[in-house]
Amino acid sequence: MSRHPEAKGELPIAALAEEIDTATDEGEPVRALIAVAANPVLSAPDGDRLDKALGSLDFMVSVDPYLNETSRHAHVVLPPPPPAQSPHHDFALNTLAVRNQVRYTRPAVPLEPGRMAETEIHARLILAATGRHGTDPAAVDALVVRQTLGKAVREPHSPVHGRDPEELAARLTGADGPERRLDMMLRLGPYGDGFGARPDGLTLQKLLAHPHGIDLGPLRPRLPQPLRTRSGRIELLPEPIAGDLPRLREALVRRPAGVVLIGRRQLRSNNSWMHNVPALTGGSNRCTLHIHPEDAARLGIRDGAPVRVKGAGGEVTAPAEITDGVRPGVVSLPHGWGHDRPGTRLTHASADPGVNVNQLLDGSLLDPLSGNAVLNGVPVALALSPDAP
Repeated sequence: MSRHPEAKGELPIAALAEEIDTATDEGEPVRALIAVAANPVLSAPDGDRLDKALGSLDFMVSVDPYLNETSRHAHVVLPPPPPAQSPHHDFALNTLAVRNQVRYTRPAVPLEPGRMAETEIHARLILAATGRHGTDPAAVDALVVRQTLGKAVREPHSPVHGRDPEELAARLTGADGPERRLDMMLRLGPYGDGFGARPDGLTLQKLLAHPHGIDLGPLRPRLPQPLRTRSGRIELLPEPIAGDLPRLREALVRRPAGVVLIGRRQLRSNNSWMHNVPALTGGSNRCTLHIHPEDAARLGIRDGAPVRVKGAGGEVTAPAEITDGVRPGVVSLPHGWGHDRPGTRLTHASADPGVNVNQLLDGSLLDPLSGNAVLNGVPVALALSPDAP
């Protein structure tokens, strides 16, 4: 086995195919898989190997709204409700906000009888994976509340330090378990009411009374409270990174021959699932090879001509788009394309499939500290396709 490093309790996606299709003396390969909103056949290196590995699984579940290049291998596909039938409170993208604000939206349209909310789908999968199939899914929410409050009352910086977790849990509001969890996180957060410690702070009830959201003002510093480093300081140069600096210095002076490939995320085409939404395709969101005019002239490539791009993992052919938006010696292909595999139900996406940029990688080029696949600055060779007019 490659013995990929573990980071934050996770193994890199580059290890998945090997974990499935390789048996070792240390244990059996992975035979069952749960994929949640993921399409690694297109987003992981060497998608062809992973595609074959997924087809060999004894059992696979996908939580996905589409039968895509990955979920087509699933024995069970559990589609979550559409956005209009789902609640929404933004966690991920708020970390990139330039101003503090908060909003929560309940579903605009009720679920059909018998249809599960996405939170219930996840809860049932957690229970099944832990040998508790048949248990009420609300038990997962109750467990999260109990563990989170138990940790919060022991945290010196917490507004509920030293209080009774059961008393705090009894004060939570919400129509269901997920809403109670949201109420808990709001109240424990830096703008929360601290379960009464800050009467003007946020609660779920306050958000529901402001359906258009609440402006919390400009960003505010919070250090050192969020830090969880051993030193209690921001560790700018921890030992593992310091030890890797000689490799970085060597890489700076060693220039690869030919051109290097970088990816790109386009304005309306951030991930593969967006390619099946007609309103998000067309215009500048195309699967083209960006190439600098100097490189195009040197290789005799005209705008729109098919170009063969070859990497360690394989080769693809894409139309050239000559632009000075990339530097000489650098070419770019967008992420998430390659919708030409059989067995999917991506009618719109398959009409203009593009090519899978990650198939140019063989999975061996990895960051040694995290194990993540190197997706940018990868050496490739270019040639005008024999099919070029």
